Amino acid sequence: MSKRSKKHTEALKKVDRLVQYDPKDALEIAVSSSYAKFDETVDVAVRLGVDPRHADQMVRGTVVLPNGLGKDVKVLVFAKGEKEKEALDAGADFIADEDMVKKIQDGWFGFDKAVATPDMMGMVGKLGRVLGPRGLMPNAKTGTVTFELEKAINELKSGKIDFRVEKAGIIHVPVGKISFGAEKLTENVKAFLDKITALKPASSKGTYYKTISVSSTMGPGIKIDPLLIK
Repeated sequence: MSKRSKKHTEALKKVDRLVQYDPKDALEIAVSSSYAKFDETVDVAVRLGVDPRHADQMVRGTVVLPNGLGKDVKVLVFAKGEKEKEALDAGADFIADEDMVKKIQDGWFGFDKAVATPDMMGMVGKLGRVLGPRGLMPNAKTGTVTFELEKAINELKSGKIDFRVEKAGIIHVPVGKISFGAEKLTENVKAFLDKITALKPASSKGTYYKTISVSSTMGPGIKIDPLLIK
């Protein structure tokens, strides 16, 4: 068992494991207990009272965080003709052609998100086996298969995240950087949880929010009181 550092031990002292905090209080603790020399990412983990094995209880969606993610999102676009120009004008970092497809098949993944126009899905399909497992496959349900490239690219670069409940009923997403401060992080968490609330399946019975916690990359998990989520 690895030994905890002195700084990590000090951070743990700021968290009462028996207490479920108000969201803003939890994020203030996360910010104040940060000790890493880099700008840590803040994550939220939500365990829902759903059974993802049933299609009618699958919770999946997207949300644009009001304060972004605090990172430069590299976007690859599958498009041609006028749509290629539209993508570049909107800030796309890469345009996929046959050479790019070969490069990706050979193991290059220098991008964070991929967008495609519907007429390019034949090319995208060649990459399904490598893009799918990495969560990079364009999908109409998340707005990344579309002819509205400017909108899609702007949303991704502004902090749009997509999420999907895992087999254990957990959704885990990043919501920003420690440097944002508690207020901006709280706004991002609220936007995410508002979306989760709106997506509650009609077939989900009993308690919807089982547990909610936030944590920074190096910091301890801090519980949020599910009863405070409206």
